[in-house]
Amino acid sequence: MAFENIRHNVAKILEEIPESVELVAAAKTRTPEEIQEAIAAGVGTIGENYVQEAARAFGIIGRDVKWHFIGHLQKNKVKKAVEVFDLIETVDSASIAEEIDKRSRAINKIMPVLIEVNSGREPQKHGVFPEDVRKLVEAVAVLPNIKIKGLMTMGPFSGNPEDARPYFVETRKTFGRIKALGLCNVEMDTLSMGMTNSYHVAIEEGANVIRVGTKIFGER
Repeated sequence: MAFENIRHNVAKILEEIPESVELVAAAKTRTPEEIQEAIAAGVGTIGENYVQEAARAFGIIGRDVKWHFIGHLQKNKVKKAVEVFDLIETVDSASIAEEIDKRSRAINKIMPVLIEVNSGREPQKHGVFPEDVRKLVEAVAVLPNIKIKGLMTMGPFSGNPEDARPYFVETRKTFGRIKALGLCNVEMDTLSMGMTNSYHVAIEEGANVIRVGTKIFGER
């Protein structure tokens, strides 16, 4: 895809979303050059699915932008992840949280995280079911080198953006219930929902972080 298209696409998205919404450029399989074009166009946060891929891009781009981890995190990748990323969006178990806490403590870092919600209750997907979010939040909140910032969800994929709305609504309601608990070490200021085909609906339902790949970079 021509770089000028990336610049045009970013500008168009930034024009149509509220200033309060953070655009994360989902950069899976994209080159550092493509990522740099998105940054030049105004993207301030890069989302990566793979730690090694992110580390390569980070080595070139550095801390000019924020880095979010948006894929499934494996334990053997946590050590590098906590060095590179500013936010891990996909914490879905106490065991991965404990590893993040341990590795963050070793480098004297407090790692901001989101709890990943499997809002569609899909057995093949990662994340905790909405009814189990509180239990996981309470387990993670006691870890000293983690700060829970909110929730993230994918929702079942569908060609029709409206099909995602019930899942965004449920995640927003879960977010509100957790926030109302006022738990220590739980800030609940970030709700990450919506991708290329569904981010408009996600914003309508309360998302303040959206993760957009194809609409920025084009088809892979």
